[in-house]
Amino acid sequence: MNMNDILRIAIQKSGRLSEDSLKLIKECGIRFDNGGGKLKTAATNFPAEILFLRDDDIPGYVEDGVAHLGIVGENVSEESDRDVDTVHKLGFSKCRLSIGVLREQEYHGVKDLDGKSIATTYPRLLDKYLKEHNVTAQIHEISGSVEIAPSIGLADAVCDIVSSGSTLLSNGLKEVETIFRSEAVMIASKHLSPGQQELLDQLLFRIKSVQVAKNNKYILLNCPTTAVDEIIKYLPGMRSPTILPLATEGWCSLHSVINENEFWENIEKIRQAGAEGILVIPIEKMIL
Repeated sequence: MNMNDILRIAIQKSGRLSEDSLKLIKECGIRFDNGGGKLKTAATNFPAEILFLRDDDIPGYVEDGVAHLGIVGENVSEESDRDVDTVHKLGFSKCRLSIGVLREQEYHGVKDLDGKSIATTYPRLLDKYLKEHNVTAQIHEISGSVEIAPSIGLADAVCDIVSSGSTLLSNGLKEVETIFRSEAVMIASKHLSPGQQELLDQLLFRIKSVQVAKNNKYILLNCPTTAVDEIIKYLPGMRSPTILPLATEGWCSLHSVINENEFWENIEKIRQAGAEGILVIPIEKMIL
């Protein structure tokens, strides 16, 4: 690796996506100072710089090589249509791009949008969806305050980002079609040097270790030795559970890992099988 190789990572300069991106980078063991409204900061223990940019600008900066990596909403990356690689999905900042119409309007399906006007800040994604469904509608591109468009007669419907749906409801709209599901993604320039690619591989290894850890719990429990075979059906572990004898004859301590998605269902089965003193511990990093 060239000693001058460095990764410039572009993230959103403010907002929830920015906070989650900075948290992830810190969880990867990369230290930096992001105080004082800086537009750029250098990591102190990893060859990387962090650029704080508008989210809409990030794909372009990555395509041009000004930034080597970017963390951005998948919706923003897809809408920009920039020539970049999506190298990893990050699992946070999940949302959906949906079409909404006035609450009192009858709606039977996407064909109801034929001949209508739809206001959006995502014209490319909306146009792709409409073409896939053979719908001809006028796309009215606006920036900001999309939800107000039907009530002021600017458009018949809207297409905008939805998290909880409360913004649509508060503006007298109902969600009728989801056209794209999004989450934060890491995008990369197509022109990384071999050294930068090596640094990216190191960073992705750290990110995946953090993600795997978040999806699993470390379990410690005590149980009769006669119950071990039943309990390990629900605690496969990374290879197999660790079993240690206790001072009390006929009892042992069992240590293992369980997936978050299976946690509650399996914990109940484990308890019913005879487990006692069950401890559930978050995992900070998990190297497979």
